Amino acid sequence: MTNSLPANFLWGGAVAAHQLEGAWQADKKGVSVADVMTVGSPTSYRSITDGVLEGEYYPNHEAIDFYHRYKEDLALFAEMGFKCFRTSIAWTRIFPKGDEEEPNEAGLKFYDDLFDECLKYGIEPVVTLSHFELPYQLVTKYGGFRNRKLIVLFVQFAEVCFKRYQNKVKYWMTFNEINNQANFYEDFAPFTNSGIVYQPGENREATMYQAAHYELVASAKAVQIGKKINPAFEIGCMIAMGPVYALNSKPENALMALKAMEKRYYFADVHVRGFYPEHMLRYWERKGIKLDFTQEDASDLKAGTVDYIGFSYYMSQTIAQRPENSIFDYDETKDLVSNPFVETSDWGWPIDPIGLRYALNWFTDMYHLPLFIVENGFGAYDQREADGSVHDSYRIEYLRDHVKQMKLAVTEDGVRLLGYTPWGCIDLVSAGTGEMEKRYGFIYVDKDNHGNGTLDRSKKDSFEWYKQVIATNGEQL
Repeated sequence: MTNSLPANFLWGGAVAAHQLEGAWQADKKGVSVADVMTVGSPTSYRSITDGVLEGEYYPNHEAIDFYHRYKEDLALFAEMGFKCFRTSIAWTRIFPKGDEEEPNEAGLKFYDDLFDECLKYGIEPVVTLSHFELPYQLVTKYGGFRNRKLIVLFVQFAEVCFKRYQNKVKYWMTFNEINNQANFYEDFAPFTNSGIVYQPGENREATMYQAAHYELVASAKAVQIGKKINPAFEIGCMIAMGPVYALNSKPENALMALKAMEKRYYFADVHVRGFYPEHMLRYWERKGIKLDFTQEDASDLKAGTVDYIGFSYYMSQTIAQRPENSIFDYDETKDLVSNPFVETSDWGWPIDPIGLRYALNWFTDMYHLPLFIVENGFGAYDQREADGSVHDSYRIEYLRDHVKQMKLAVTEDGVRLLGYTPWGCIDLVSAGTGEMEKRYGFIYVDKDNHGNGTLDRSKKDSFEWYKQVIATNGEQL
């Protein structure tokens, strides 16, 4: 028994290609789903436009220009002492339209150069293959992941990446936050996850489950291919984790919380166990949902299970049963309630560090696999002083409290944890709102929500704090 984190613990930071690279048409890059989303606000999602329209502002087009500044940024990450760097490979840099027969060499070379720069500093790349960056043509031509053809196209993309970077990348994840689309009632997550644009009168729920099934099969097939290319690969899934608590000990509320967890996290069941849990099969039967689900799919799911679970954690949720919901079916748009025991951020997100320990224990009890916290962070308005400093004590407090709970999960509860990569280690474009001023980073980027600014980088107070955390392997917080 030890009271310390493992000596090889992977401290680092996390980003996604579309939220920081910019250079949206450089070197033959194609249009992605992120490239057709405008800027939103703290109270509204971004608009999804029918292609790139003149006169609209698309913040991902330039983002923070990491594409041309990655050496500068990686030097700052190395100064903090990063052991790993989680990013994604923009699908449209490799296959600009998504269905070409041959990959784009210029795109492949960019990631060669990026990963080489990481390795120069001893920083391990942790790579997500699909992080809300589906080629837009796969939406307009095929209907996104509602079409089985996308299994073939994703696997082709994955295989090219596995082969090209087999000696540079060990840790992989297939689909980012695949379970976000469990909230099928709204437009944003199904579009960013799966390229789904709902049609009038369409059964949204059935469409979502079908798209998710194709993604789960695509993930499993990619895992099988990746393991053949390099048996030393560690290939994981990536789940958005926000544990759902019952509001109180009323039995109906406890059962409601259980059913919510089932609906949100069956995706992990399939990734890890290779089959659908009984409650989902019965739910589909009750709802009359019939999927295109072949025997070959079943075999692939069983053969392509993951090595670890990567997950994001920002907040917990709380639920109570509505009187009219006698069958306990989870509807995220109606069932969530405020938790009187936790505070919230400027964006209304509950702040619950103990929820991270809860999540780590829940995943361990359910699946008994190594875990990797690949997103955790605090979006806030930062004030940059005249001398360039940013005094973000609120971010330090948030991260310190979460790291404390993470350590307890490892040292007291026996959780096997690979690493910790706080989200948005450098300020970037928010996925949900498109804002720049919802900042997460240890590094400030001079740019506002309207695209104005120099893009100059400067260190926040949290930069030095995290540097100390890494240097002491989490002993000095």
